[in-house]
Amino acid sequence: MSAPRPGVAARQLAAAALVRIDSAGAYANLTLPPMLERSELSDRDRAFVTELVYGTTRMRRACDWLVDRFLPDPARIDPTARAWLRLGVFQLAFLDTPPHAAVGATVEAAPKKLKGLCNAVLRKVASSLPAQWPDDATRLSVPDWIIRRLTTDLGAEAAVAALEEMDRPAAVTMREDGYVQDRGSQWVAEAVGAEPGERVLDLCAAPGGKATFLAGRGARVVAADLRPSRVGLVARNAEALELGPELLSPVAADGTRAPFRAGSFDKVLLDAPCSGLGALRRRPDARWRIRESDVDELAGLQWHLLDAALGLARPGGEVVYSVCTVTAAESVAIDERLARERPEVEALPVPGEPWSPLGRGAILLPQAAGTDGMYLLRLRVPGGDGSVGGRPVRASDVAGSGP
Repeated sequence: MSAPRPGVAARQLAAAALVRIDSAGAYANLTLPPMLERSELSDRDRAFVTELVYGTTRMRRACDWLVDRFLPDPARIDPTARAWLRLGVFQLAFLDTPPHAAVGATVEAAPKKLKGLCNAVLRKVASSLPAQWPDDATRLSVPDWIIRRLTTDLGAEAAVAALEEMDRPAAVTMREDGYVQDRGSQWVAEAVGAEPGERVLDLCAAPGGKATFLAGRGARVVAADLRPSRVGLVARNAEALELGPELLSPVAADGTRAPFRAGSFDKVLLDAPCSGLGALRRRPDARWRIRESDVDELAGLQWHLLDAALGLARPGGEVVYSVCTVTAAESVAIDERLARERPEVEALPVPGEPWSPLGRGAILLPQAAGTDGMYLLRLRVPGGDGSVGGRPVRASDVAGSGP
C-alpha cells in the first residue's frame, strides 16, 4: 500500500474547518486555531491549512461559480461535498497549484463517497481555466451590494483595486514590542499623538492593539470595551507586553454611556465598531456576514459614540475617530453630521501619504500601502488648555467601581 500523498491530513483538516464555518456559522479566526492546536501537523502544514481555510472562505463565491457550471443540480450538493469542491478549486484557480497535484491530493484526501465527484468536477474546472468571469463581483468574490456600495463611494477603479488587494492574504507586521498589528492600525494609534503621562481613553479598545501601543509610548491609558470577555482579551495582551495598571487599565463600559466624568482625558481614541469593509482580507468570512443595512445601523452607533467621546475629552483636548472601513456612511458622512451639529469642534490636520484627504479627515485605501482600509478624523474640543495630564485615573473620575 502506497504512502499517503503529502498534504492529505492538512486538506482533511481544512475541509473539516470549512464545513464548520459554512454550516454552523463559525468564525474562521475562532474555529481554526484550536483545531490546529489539537492536530499533529507540522508548522509548514499548519500554515498550509490556514492558507487553504482563509483563502477558500474569502474566495467562496468565485469558487462556487467555477464549480457550479459542472454540476447538474448545485442546490443539492451537501455542505461536506461543497467544502471539498471549494477546497480543490481554490488550489487550482487561486494558489496556482499544478492540476495533477491539486486534483490528485484533493481526491485522495476526500471521503470515499466524494472521490468520484471531486475527480470529475475538478478535472473539468482545471481544463476551463483561466476563467471568463461573468462580472467583477463574482471574480472578486463579494456580494453584489459590497461592490455596488464601494463603487458609489470610491469610484469604480478605486473600489475594484481595493477589493483586489483585500483578496490577497494579509501581510504579518510586527511592532518593536513583538505585538502583531496591521501597519494601518499602528498609524491610527500614532495619529493620537499621545505623550508620556497624558491621560488617554481608548473607548472601544478590544483586542487592545491600539491601547497597548499608546501605553507603550508612556501614556496612561484607560482601555474600555462593552463586553467583559473582550476586556479580558485587552488585559491579557497588556500582561503579555508587561504593561502594568499604572500604564493601562482595562474596564468594561458602554461607550455611549461611559462611566467617566466629563472632561477627564487629555485625548480620546474612538476606533468605532464598523462594517469592517476595509479589513476583508484579515476577516475572511466578514464579507458573507455583514449586511448592507448594517452599514447604516453602525453609522448611527458611531455617531452616538463620537458624541460621547467628545464629552470625555478635556477643554482643548483631542479626539481621534477611526474605522477600518471605507464606506462614506461610516466616514465622511459622520464628519458632515459633526460639522452641522457640533460646529464648535475643530478638525485638526491628518496624516499625509499614503493617506488621502477625504473631507476634513483622511482615508487609507488598502491598495495605497498594502494595509487594511481605514478612515481617520482628528478633532479638538473647544476651550482652554486646562490640562489634567500626568496623573492616573482617580475614583472621583469614574462612576461606580474604578477601572
